[in-house]
Amino acid sequence: MILRKYLSLLGIGSAQIDLILEKVTYMPGDSVQGYFLIKGGTIQQQIKQIDCQLVLIDKVKRIEEIIDTTTILLTTHIDPEESSKVEFTFQLPRSVPVSSEKISYRFKTKLTFTKGAESFDQDIIKIVV
Repeated sequence: MILRKYLSLLGIGSAQIDLILEKVTYMPGDSVQGYFLIKGGTIQQQIKQIDCQLVLIDKVKRIEEIIDTTTILLTTHIDPEESSKVEFTFQLPRSVPVSSEKISYRFKTKLTFTKGAESFDQDIIKIVV
């Protein structure tokens, strides 16, 4: 049991997060709906927060720009092998450029625990007119 605890602190066997979206194509100004699926690892872990950033990737300028961030503070735990859902809603700005060969978008999600390694997820979306 102690070995599992220390491995989870290093990220091995720790809880994982996955952003599940209703769809992957949106228009500027749309509301993005979905949920975070949190899957428990090998030990019980105390969840601190979920951070989710909408990131614009400009392949020509070779930059990543954070458009907006959503933070959900939690004071809960996830048991081993348990699954939990947290609702997700994000309002896209009306001014975002559409996706192209040069411009792409993704949600970068980070699950933070009170102790242990963080869990990360990335989900690509497409913005059209």
